[in-house]
Amino acid sequence: MGSPSELRQGLSQRQLNMIAIGGVIGAGLFVGSGVVIHAAGPAAFLTYAVCGVLIILVMRMLGEMAAANPRTGSFADYAGQALGGWAGFSVGWLYWYFWVIVVGFEAVAGGKVITYWFHAPLWLPALVLMVMMTVTNLFSVASYGEFEFWFAGIKVATIVAFLGAGTLFVLGLWPDRQLDLSNLGSHGGFFPNGVGAVFAAIVVAIFSMVGAEIATIAAAETPNSERAVQRATNTVVARIVVFFVGSVFLLVVLLPWDSVQVGASPYVAAFKRMRIPGADQIMNAVVLTAVLSCLNSGLYTASRMLFVLAGRREAPAQLVKLSRRGVPYVAILCSSVVGFGCVVMAWLSPGTVFAFLLDSSGAVVLFVYMLIALSQIVLRRRTPPDKLLVKMWFFPWLSILTVAGIVGVLVQMAFDRGAHTQLWLSLLSWAVVIALYFLVKWRRGLAARQASPSGKGRRVAVRQRNRLES
Repeated sequence: MGSPSELRQGLSQRQLNMIAIGGVIGAGLFVGSGVVIHAAGPAAFLTYAVCGVLIILVMRMLGEMAAANPRTGSFADYAGQALGGWAGFSVGWLYWYFWVIVVGFEAVAGGKVITYWFHAPLWLPALVLMVMMTVTNLFSVASYGEFEFWFAGIKVATIVAFLGAGTLFVLGLWPDRQLDLSNLGSHGGFFPNGVGAVFAAIVVAIFSMVGAEIATIAAAETPNSERAVQRATNTVVARIVVFFVGSVFLLVVLLPWDSVQVGASPYVAAFKRMRIPGADQIMNAVVLTAVLSCLNSGLYTASRMLFVLAGRREAPAQLVKLSRRGVPYVAILCSSVVGFGCVVMAWLSPGTVFAFLLDSSGAVVLFVYMLIALSQIVLRRRTPPDKLLVKMWFFPWLSILTVAGIVGVLVQMAFDRGAHTQLWLSLLSWAVVIALYFLVKWRRGLAARQASPSGKGRRVAVRQRNRLES
């Protein structure tokens, strides 16, 4: 049977750096930011700032544990060590479930972008994208890393270009422009929907930031994993401040918040406002790149988590099989099958089965983050000081505050009309996973009892041993 340590260390530092930088930039930022702006108004960048603080703290906690003990699927192992087998099982399967649903969703989203240029039934381009990314992941971890390097590079370059051009436009350094910050208050004020809207929009914004932790999983497949983890966690602050808070701030300065259309990319509207030709074509290509990046990383992450679960005997043993190129090909194929299934459901039953799958995975990543935070609080006290290469700030107070913040977001979801269904269905998903854990544990115990000598046989063995000793 294989183990996580047998995965080939085929990712270069260059690739991991770009995975770390671009991991938090997804289609959720390019399109989903419009939903947040529509809900919170000009104060939307504060929503991203609050979410960013929460993600930064979770990443710092994960970085502390990963630097002390780097391994693939790290947070499932840490949760198991700190909180018990049920927690490790929960983290592994919930995280896998989240990403395989994301893979299917992103394939469908990518298919919609492609139909903007080519008229075809939605399922066809979605299927093509799934096949492409499955082959990429099957080939080698280096091919995944190289694709992700370029995908992430395009996303980063687009945001940097927007930040540069937008700053010049706002400061009046653009042709025929003067300094203008009026959009921050001239359309109903800075908080047009109230201060509470800033916190209500957190539910939408936080999911666009999921993915920062992928770098800690990928670090286990680099030659110097400890150094890679430290660099990934140390730069997450700058990434979130610049790419999320900075770019959304520019959006609300450039555009009247009430002109932003839900479902359309506000970045397209901003580029058009700056009179940049072909803005819609450029941004559609960038959104497609972001979708492919998320699909690529989602399949990679899901397969590695499934591989770890199999290594822990919490998934079928065949899933630890490696190809000659050192990739867990069975785990990749099994994860992609679920993605293909989601594409089929989006075609056959978009309003029922596909909607149920999306809702039932909507909050599971928050459960995972909460278990990561609780694991760090426990493991910090067990870790020798010389192994703490990365330390959580102001321990234990910030760690406790992080847990409270995640619980606060979950409570907000419970009272949010648009999100409470996701919370309850995600809780149902967690309940199913915990039930499976105890079922697996019971079956394992039953098998062990059947394999052991009977009570009578044990007594005979004891009497025979006593005779030999006498």
